[in-house]
Amino acid sequence: MPTTRRQALARTGAVGATVAFSGALSELFTGTAAAQATGGSAGYGPLVPDPDGLLDLPEGFRYKVLSTEGDRLRSGEGKVPSNCDGMSAFPARRGHGHGKGHGKGHGHGKGHTWLVRNHENRKDSRVPVPTVEGLTYDPEGEGGCTVLELDGDNDVLTERVGIAGTSTNCAGGPSLWDTWLTCEETEFKAGEEGYTKDHGFIFEVGFDLRRPTSVEPLKDMGRFQHEAVAFDPHTGVVYETEDAFDAPFGLFYRFLPRKPRGGYGSLHAGGTLEAMRVPGVADLSSVTETGTTFEDIEWVEVPDPLAKETAIRFQDFGKGGITHAQKLEGCYWGGSCVYFVSSYARSAEGSQRDHFGQIWRYDPRRRRLTLVILFGPDTDVQLPGEEPDNICLAPSGGLMVCEDGAGAQHVFGLTRRGTVYPMARGAQNIGTPEEPEWGEFAGVTFAPDGRTMYVNCYTPGTTFAVTGPWRH
Repeated sequence: MPTTRRQALARTGAVGATVAFSGALSELFTGTAAAQATGGSAGYGPLVPDPDGLLDLPEGFRYKVLSTEGDRLRSGEGKVPSNCDGMSAFPARRGHGHGKGHGKGHGHGKGHTWLVRNHENRKDSRVPVPTVEGLTYDPEGEGGCTVLELDGDNDVLTERVGIAGTSTNCAGGPSLWDTWLTCEETEFKAGEEGYTKDHGFIFEVGFDLRRPTSVEPLKDMGRFQHEAVAFDPHTGVVYETEDAFDAPFGLFYRFLPRKPRGGYGSLHAGGTLEAMRVPGVADLSSVTETGTTFEDIEWVEVPDPLAKETAIRFQDFGKGGITHAQKLEGCYWGGSCVYFVSSYARSAEGSQRDHFGQIWRYDPRRRRLTLVILFGPDTDVQLPGEEPDNICLAPSGGLMVCEDGAGAQHVFGLTRRGTVYPMARGAQNIGTPEEPEWGEFAGVTFAPDGRTMYVNCYTPGTTFAVTGPWRH
């Protein structure tokens, strides 16, 4: 196996290096609340090996294991499912109790948090999400979400099923009204692989009696291999990424709700799904210069959002076609723009060009698309690549990036000044002493107060709470 940049970074023990981004990196944080923070540090120092062999962190930081695959759920519904993936944290409100079938909740004090976690289970998963009456979409689906309620010390008060009977719940995103949209990264139809219902949808997961989970899919938001979503807080438009596994690969979408910013349940009123067309660009991998900007971006209505006969990416979008990209994954809103990630592109798999990751910015007011960051192979060895995946804003004003590649597994920090530093390294060897292997990180997110970073190890499924001297 060739040495990756990540393996090189792990072997050298490098803390970080200032990288010239030609000003592009600062654009990621312009206009965000976090951009007012300092964010210029070179990180928190070298990673200290964990004597317990779970998670290596910088000195002064500590972790707490919140949940481990195969343990019993505190609700008594079954075992903690495997394949922990996308995740988000929400403030818990006092005295509203739990959702349907879970009885009266704890009184929620200051600093209490809902932590909702996807499980990317397909068929024959190690530990499926338990089916629960009223919370199960398709009894043959093994994916879904679990919900943890945490107190101010990150002690787990409750842990239960949020939704079950879905498939391949990879990522998603928070709504504007503090619910979680969980996304299925699959396109199986009823009758295929033993499923009793069509899959490839988005579902809304709630946490309390005022906003219970709905097992009705948000069909107008499309049936495809979903990855992540991000809301425009000004207009209520929802942006969606598609992580398709075969050429011509996925699309970047926007959903125009009939009831924008309508609050809990409003997405069920439906809306219009459109796909992005960059005039003259069939494949985003063909763009290789950071700062490249395209004006007058077009949005084309999807002919058949339910993909009854043909997957959306193969449908006829008329003259000019549509724009594709390989491995469209993370998606988030910052300031007045939406950012989305292409984890990598490989010409051998059908892309026009090779790259180790891109971050794009779309400005809806100006209808302008810009390539903000390009990862390797011609960029610095210290960049957080290859294959950037889950991304979140950090309290310091920078980013936290989970990588999804071979070798040692890290969460990297990326400061506003272009410095890359290792924040965490997985220490659970799931291989052998001779050929070690580590599970990827996923679902990095911060508590509402910014004092705790939560992150999942995908395999073995483990959820960590990381506290320490975070810079705000």
